[in-house]
Amino acid sequence: MADSEPLIAARENPDNVPESQYDALLGQENTEQSDEELVADNKRKGLLAYLRTRDFWTVLLLGQALAILNTSSSTFTSLLEAQGTSIPAFQTFFNYALLNIIFTSYTIHKYGFKRWGQIARNDGWKYILFAFCDVEGNYFIVLAYRYTTILSAQLINFWAIVVVVTLSFLILHVRYHHMQLLGIVICISGMGILLASDHITGSLAEGGKALDAVKGDLFALLAATFYGFSNVVEEYFVSKRPMYEVIGQLAFWATIINGIQATTFDRSSFESATWNGSVIGYLFGYTICLASFYTTAPLIYRLASAAFMNISMLTGNFWGVLIGVFVLKLRIHWLYPIAFMLILLGQFAYYLGQRRRSALGEARKPWLGRNQEQGVSGIFTARRRIDRAQHAVGVSVLGDEVRDG
Repeated sequence: MADSEPLIAARENPDNVPESQYDALLGQENTEQSDEELVADNKRKGLLAYLRTRDFWTVLLLGQALAILNTSSSTFTSLLEAQGTSIPAFQTFFNYALLNIIFTSYTIHKYGFKRWGQIARNDGWKYILFAFCDVEGNYFIVLAYRYTTILSAQLINFWAIVVVVTLSFLILHVRYHHMQLLGIVICISGMGILLASDHITGSLAEGGKALDAVKGDLFALLAATFYGFSNVVEEYFVSKRPMYEVIGQLAFWATIINGIQATTFDRSSFESATWNGSVIGYLFGYTICLASFYTTAPLIYRLASAAFMNISMLTGNFWGVLIGVFVLKLRIHWLYPIAFMLILLGQFAYYLGQRRRSALGEARKPWLGRNQEQGVSGIFTARRRIDRAQHAVGVSVLGDEVRDG
């Protein structure tokens, strides 16, 4: 099929084309060119041209927003522990219940109760496994704070990256550019510096003594494993289904699973917990932060990937440090700022590799087909861009034909 004039103009003079229009036209080009040709075109745009893309700044800001929300929820957990309230399962129940009320209600409004029931019946077992991994991830990370501190528990987050990358490679057939792998290595190196500052210099013990650091780290490691599984599954789901359906089904089944777990394991903890105005406020803050996290995360799964989302979470350690110093009165080591800069550098390197692979970056999912025909057309999905690009080019060609008579 011959190239349209707008597409030719965009390739020859990319600097003269608005970013949004350029991405759309390249989305159309993505259906006509091979990956090798796309890589060559990206190289012609320049090594650091990705810094000028709207996608880069969007995904970077989304990642940092998620990191701050995640750190904030962890802070509220630490504050609850300081009050003598440790209820790992019950604490997260309100988050799932809130999401369930919002997204399940909206899904039923969009689909009707009959179709919603069909989804729950036919695909319920998939969502139950997804919800189970998510519930257990939240349960064990909250449990970890019973034995260790916010800084130590967050250091284990890098393991979720290993789980996500491995599962994405083996199950979703994602293939990573060497720059992406380099970015992951740089980020993990930053995590290594954090581990060194906490466990070798003993700076963590100066400000906050862990009850049982080894047990706490093991619980955090287990939580990261569950999170890795749930992140990959969620990326798969939100690329094929509307976000409100995925979040609604997750929340519906998670509310049930979490409720049973809280009733079974949190009875004694609930009875011995401290209950006052501060505790209620901390629970409210925890619920709002976590619900906001769950609402925002699918956007970054679509625009980037579960791997990039977890890389972004690593900067949460720096935000956790700021909160630890000014709120929890912990003391840190001077290596923390260096580690933070390494993690940011790793994110830049990872995104550079992502943009050099194709015009649509990681928004293009390999399990959805070459033209993303098996995916949903939703916000930040590659299929929506391709559909809009095809429509825009079609309108442009039709206009030329009308003008030509």
